[in-house]
Amino acid sequence: MQIRPSFRFAIATLALGAACAPALADQWADIQQRKELRCATFADVPPFAAPDPKTREMVGFDVDLCNTIAKQLGVKAAVVPVSVEARVPEVKMGRVDITVANLAYTLSRAEQIQFSHPYYLAKEMLAVKASDPGTKKADFKGKRVASTKGSTSEQSIKLNGSDPVTFQDTGSAYMAVQQNKAVGMVANTMTITKLVNQSKSGGAVELKMIQDPMLFQPIGIGMKKDEPALLGKVNDALVALDKSGEINKLWDKWLGPSTEYKIVRDEKVVPLADLKFDPIQ
Repeated sequence: MQIRPSFRFAIATLALGAACAPALADQWADIQQRKELRCATFADVPPFAAPDPKTREMVGFDVDLCNTIAKQLGVKAAVVPVSVEARVPEVKMGRVDITVANLAYTLSRAEQIQFSHPYYLAKEMLAVKASDPGTKKADFKGKRVASTKGSTSEQSIKLNGSDPVTFQDTGSAYMAVQQNKAVGMVANTMTITKLVNQSKSGGAVELKMIQDPMLFQPIGIGMKKDEPALLGKVNDALVALDKSGEINKLWDKWLGPSTEYKIVRDEKVVPLADLKFDPIQ
């Protein structure tokens, strides 16, 4: 049977498409081909990612981590600033390869994207008056504790068996403690650290941080689902950077003891399944 030229072209096109399909489906292969890792970060959330006031270049812990991971993978990083709300959709739709934006593991997010090994544990921390005899979160069950409305902090208060008193912003929650409307307040470690330091000056009632975290939130890198090669490469890179001390170096630069946040990173990069925590929705 003689095949007409137009049919030959169609068959060749189909064959070419079939040959290319696996490569297009493999995001890691695409990254290698273009020699660039498209990395989404916050658009303006210091110290994670924000424009430098002088150079307008994106700087921060997440920006440095993007560049360091890309280097470990043998490619260059292209930092793509996104809004908080766009962190998951951008990676889900394949517009970026990874999201490095203080992305906490939650059940709803895990239904949409896949997560790398966590590289640190964000903690919801409780601050109470320095004179309060309580030393652990269990001491505050049944007591009124302030937080921002609809936040992870509010969820942690409920999980602890405490009575949440919610406000529209962190400043109002802080004032609730100062005005005896609540025995304490819950927020992330960085916020609580700053407010505890703030309370030590200016005539405010001094606060202390309860060292027993109200809630753990594993922070990992977000990637599109069903991309096992990319997931494996990113996990391997995180483990290598953790063992070499590179992640701690970046952490200390932006969040460590010499910064205003004074947070010590003492976690190691391990599989999510190895962590004991209660995932939230």
